[in-house]
Amino acid sequence: MGLGSTAKKIQTVADTAEKMYRRLNALRKEVESTKRTVEDTGGRVQSLEAEIAEQRVILEAIGEELDVDIEAAVDDADLDGDSGATTDDSEEIPVEESDDDDDPVDSIAADGDDSDDAETSQ
Repeated sequence: MGLGSTAKKIQTVADTAEKMYRRLNALRKEVESTKRTVEDTGGRVQSLEAEIAEQRVILEAIGEELDVDIEAAVDDADLDGDSGATTDDSEEIPVEESDDDDDPVDSIAADGDDSDDAETSQ
């Protein structure tokens, strides 16, 4: 009986090793795919950076030709376009939350606090 139990344990170890080998191969393929993607992306980024540099040189030459103060134009430019959208979103959220959440307003009105009336008139 001892040998049968050992053979069963060895078979279990062999099955586990096969599963791990398959997982390792799948992981190796994923890593190789990720590596290719990163290399491709790096190449694209370098290409885009070179193109942007070329465009900047062209724009600076045009700006100099038209007597445009390039540094002042860059300083005046709104280069962070997302900040306006973030501000708008953050302004809308409290209004929506106060409309959806009626319990605090009811509890304030029940306490007789007049600050709610002052906020409503604004």
